[in-house]
Amino acid sequence: MKIAQIIVTIFWGMSLLISDAPAQAQENPDMNALVKGNTAFALDLYGKLKKEKGNLFFSPYSISTALAMTYAGARGNTEKEMASTLHFTLTQERLHPAFASLEEGLDAVREKGDIQLNVANALWPQKGYEFLPKFLELTKKNYGVLITHLDYVHAYKAARKTINDWVEKKTEHKISDLIQPGVLDPLTRLVLVNAIYFKGNWMNQFDKSLTEDELFWLSAEKSVKTPMMTQKEKFLYAETDDLQILSLPYVGFDLSMTVLLPKKRDGLSEIENALTTETLKKWTGNLRMREVLVFIPKFKLSSGFSLSETLKSMGMVEAFGKKADFSGMESKKELSISAVIHKAYVDVNEEGTEAAAATAVVMTTRSAFRPEPPATFRADHPFIFLIRDNNSGSILFLGRIEKP
Repeated sequence: MKIAQIIVTIFWGMSLLISDAPAQAQENPDMNALVKGNTAFALDLYGKLKKEKGNLFFSPYSISTALAMTYAGARGNTEKEMASTLHFTLTQERLHPAFASLEEGLDAVREKGDIQLNVANALWPQKGYEFLPKFLELTKKNYGVLITHLDYVHAYKAARKTINDWVEKKTEHKISDLIQPGVLDPLTRLVLVNAIYFKGNWMNQFDKSLTEDELFWLSAEKSVKTPMMTQKEKFLYAETDDLQILSLPYVGFDLSMTVLLPKKRDGLSEIENALTTETLKKWTGNLRMREVLVFIPKFKLSSGFSLSETLKSMGMVEAFGKKADFSGMESKKELSISAVIHKAYVDVNEEGTEAAAATAVVMTTRSAFRPEPPATFRADHPFIFLIRDNNSGSILFLGRIEKP
């Protein structure tokens, strides 16, 4: 590791230890409230999705953003239910500018050029359908949306291809066919979409020549062979009686991957059950710079979800039914959400990480000074991982690996 890189690494570690709250959030209380709420929603959603066995990966940021644009048009009890489910504690007047500030921070990271990070939002309304100018102006101002009118009534199949092609382009061809056949129909009046793409190299890359097939324990007794990357370097590290926490920074130190590794091979469910905004803050708040011998598998996975039923089970019921009130976006009160769709992709290797995700909301008319010995972090059994914006604390991606 070069001297300059060592200095930057130490400075980065010290800056994260000075305060629990990221600097960007400290400067903007509304953003702090937004990130706190988004994190709570991310972990609530993880709590629902974890019930399905196997690997899991999604972008809480993408889902929250797409639903926030939809929330801008919600009123009455629909608005209250969405706010409660999404953990939106700010008023409509303050929430959307906070999202804008959050995205401005991500734009600043992108402009530094250390990593690729692109976020795009779009509205695809039905041609001739009257949406309130105030709603369209709000989404343009705070979410920078591209507004493209489509004809679902006469050409919903062509509309589906147009939206999917846009998503594929914005995610560098990692998310394809976001909207499956049958989701759109002649009753569709609006599709709101968020797409996010990230590609970053590790600040300390793994040596490919050191990657070897090793055992990854699926349970206390069962294992499989998988390519395991390794390196010994100084990282932010912490541990509890049951858990090891490791933060792997990407070039530029604006983003990092945080890995939550149970100490027991079959301890994932215990960590998942304990995972809350408070415990996550406590665990990551204990991170300290330390030399760590790291073992972590290479992995690549993609996930797809239809989130309508999940969101209903979390309390967002009215938005999907006959009582839905989106009179903040159109005056007829005839729209409800028919589908919330999400797809995500991640590739973790020796060089770094590539991740992408997209979310679509479809709306239709009703019908000590002594050097410590190196810690060993051997992620050879199921674990949870997060990709976070270090400046705001926002969780961009969240997942688990049960079998790499």
